[in-house]
Amino acid sequence: MLNPRPSATLYPTVPASSPAEFAQLRPGLWTWHAYDSAVKADLFSAGLALERRVYIVDPIPLPAAEIAILIRAGPVAAIIITNANHQRAALDYSDTFSAPVLAHSDVLKAVKPARPGDLSAIISQAGLEAIEIEGAVAGEIALYHSLNGGTLIIGDALINFEPYGFSFLPRKYCLDQKQMRSSLGKLLALPVERMLFAHGTPILSGAGDRLGQLLRTDL
Repeated sequence: MLNPRPSATLYPTVPASSPAEFAQLRPGLWTWHAYDSAVKADLFSAGLALERRVYIVDPIPLPAAEIAILIRAGPVAAIIITNANHQRAALDYSDTFSAPVLAHSDVLKAVKPARPGDLSAIISQAGLEAIEIEGAVAGEIALYHSLNGGTLIIGDALINFEPYGFSFLPRKYCLDQKQMRSSLGKLLALPVERMLFAHGTPILSGAGDRLGQLLRTDL
């Protein structure tokens, strides 16, 4: 079966320090997050229902009741990892749902999932676009879908939490911050109403304008 009955919880490779907080942002779009003391940060995950299938991004564990909400929208089509630091519980989800793991080729080489998938081929079936962000973390991608004004899911290149606010990934975590900032300019051509982050509170309206202001301020 593609979607077996979920167990009481899905356990990550490194246990989270606190239960995940789960929210539906709009029909077919969910986020959940929890604090992880190992990295001293909140880890955010996302779920998208597209073409009657569910795509799970940078997942941390989620209790069975919330898993059930996701799979009501359709079978889990893939687990997506946005960079080399975001394996999290991806392999556990992949095993539970017999779903492929999708990521940049550099990430797949490092993670070595049992069920690797073709990122471009699989997500294009759902109208998703993967955009490489050079200079951030190894294997960094952003995910974009144009439905309902545009949704952008960011790995680490952009963050939205205190004390930084909505900002760039700090230089000390980047391979090349100058290159990353330049690469983020590719996103300005996309209509973006909302933006989700691997670390930070989602921006649910006017996200493209916020991104434009950030990048123009940096010039």
